[in-house]
Amino acid sequence: MRFKSFEKVIPEINKLSLPGHEMQMKMAPPFRKKLIDRFKESRKSAKLAAVLSLFYPSDTGETNLVLILRKAYKGIHSAQVGFPGGKPEIEDTSLKDTAVRETWEEIGVSPENILVLREVTPIYIPPSNFQVHPFIAISNIPLNFVLQESEVDDTIEVSLSDLLNDNYEIKTEILDSNGSKYLVPAFKLNGHIVWGATAMILIEIKIMIKIVLKK
Repeated sequence: MRFKSFEKVIPEINKLSLPGHEMQMKMAPPFRKKLIDRFKESRKSAKLAAVLSLFYPSDTGETNLVLILRKAYKGIHSAQVGFPGGKPEIEDTSLKDTAVRETWEEIGVSPENILVLREVTPIYIPPSNFQVHPFIAISNIPLNFVLQESEVDDTIEVSLSDLLNDNYEIKTEILDSNGSKYLVPAFKLNGHIVWGATAMILIEIKIMIKIVLKK
């Protein structure tokens, strides 16, 4: 989809009711409920984080979304695909500010080039005990990314047409931390498997955009 057309309709997303957790569960791993139950007490003291789902024009004028491939490290989210984002800092006045600042730090997109539209449904991530607040944003210029090399291995530029294409929703086999195999729902975008919390956030955003485009 041409970004000029997308830019005209996407503000309508602010008028929509959120599809919410019910829609997110379409992309939830089968073991999520057990994890939620297991971390019930920990969740009461969950740490906060914010992420940004940023849409922008490609060099050819099509609409893209940027995801990141995190560095491999000794941790829960090693080498996973996600959104730019992270934990609040003292200078942040809101979680929206956190999402914008982290996007600036991780992939080099200046805050002055980011227009945040709205927050979507927060999601709890049991293994790391984070309550993540996702925001949808646009930039109206093509972007050149500068990576924070200590945290980001690469950017993944996903076309909006691929995100909206149901053929890119798949089932894939993953190993959990104990080595057990599970078949989980996921997106396959630009050759990368996107599952877990990132996929759960993406499905809600995808549905909201589809609703806007049908109007």
